[in-house]
Amino acid sequence: MPVDLVPPDPSRIHPVAGLRLGTAMAGIRKPGRRDLVVFELAAGSAVAGVFTRNRFCAAPVQLCREHLAGGAGIRALLINTGNANAGTGEDGLARARRSCAALASRLGIGEQQVLPFSTGVIMETLPVDRIEAGLPAAVAALRPADGAAWAEAAAGIMTTDTVPKAASRQVSIGGRTVTVTGIAKGAGMIRPNMATMLGFVATDAVVAPELLQPLVREAADRSFNRITVDGDTSTNDSFVLVATRLAGHGEITSLDGPEGRALREALCAVSEQLAMAIVRDGEGASKFITVRVEGGRDEAECLAAAYAVAHSPLVKTAFFASDPNLGRILAAVGYAGIDDLDQGLIDLFLDDVHVVERGGRRPQYREEDGQRVMRGSEITIRVRLHRGPASAQVWTCDLSLDYVRINADYRS
Repeated sequence: MPVDLVPPDPSRIHPVAGLRLGTAMAGIRKPGRRDLVVFELAAGSAVAGVFTRNRFCAAPVQLCREHLAGGAGIRALLINTGNANAGTGEDGLARARRSCAALASRLGIGEQQVLPFSTGVIMETLPVDRIEAGLPAAVAALRPADGAAWAEAAAGIMTTDTVPKAASRQVSIGGRTVTVTGIAKGAGMIRPNMATMLGFVATDAVVAPELLQPLVREAADRSFNRITVDGDTSTNDSFVLVATRLAGHGEITSLDGPEGRALREALCAVSEQLAMAIVRDGEGASKFITVRVEGGRDEAECLAAAYAVAHSPLVKTAFFASDPNLGRILAAVGYAGIDDLDQGLIDLFLDDVHVVERGGRRPQYREEDGQRVMRGSEITIRVRLHRGPASAQVWTCDLSLDYVRINADYRS
């Protein structure tokens, strides 16, 4: 069961002008479920993205990078679930190109104007014939991106997710209402390093196209690059930002002015909500855990320590069992690779419970207090290094018996 996560309410998902969405059942892996999603973008839209740093990246990731660099002007996104089209060599690239060509012909655009995305089982041949057969229905279903269409698309990109994930914000820019809405999928094989998560966020803000890449990079670094379920970086991780540029205000040409800051904060808020939803829906998760490291010399060492804790199977299984075996947290901080770390300065807190003081068990700490915190569904681990002014946090979940079961049975 997801941790304090419910399906999105379509009435609270705001439409984005200039965007149409369509879904279909193509039977790519299992019959009877929506597994093909099409985004159609208005002419003049700008697009940017960040992708996995896994060297064994999937064919659609390779093709997305190629098409974005080509400068043809992206007009459509094509997403399939059930098959990752990764580890498929030249044949996988050919099949990804064929799927782009099939959608392009139906929309009257160029093949280079389509970005493909795939998610699912690695090293299996993409059934492109099923995608081609499903495209007529997906294109026929295209409609303006209202809340219901977004919710349907969010369900259509799921794999082992148990809950669709969507988020939406509106801000005022230049006297006009500007919308930022997005969806994401992901539950396992999650440690985005961008840049088996996919994220798609769209806005109608009139933003200069050259600002989209720094925008999507900042949003990823503040959200999807701060989460981990199991420490595995997928072959297919992709996060894409679309700006249809139809909100009607003056063009945003700087991210440092009030309009640029308003857009940045709305985009990062949506991205953070989607990223946390992925962790809350982590495969087999029963607890949502924030790991915050304070007092580092710089953000990089704080992140190193936070991720060491968040990745640790020993820490994560202890939290699943509500067992305050908290020396495991100290051990993870110790092997995080921080130079000159003075263990005699470290403090550790679980929510409001002060566990470790100056590198040792605090005399007033009682194990029943730690256990009380660990029985909750949402927990904050706070580590103070006392080395400097920097801080950072990441979001993770526990590691349960169900995680093993889900991944042992993933292909069945």
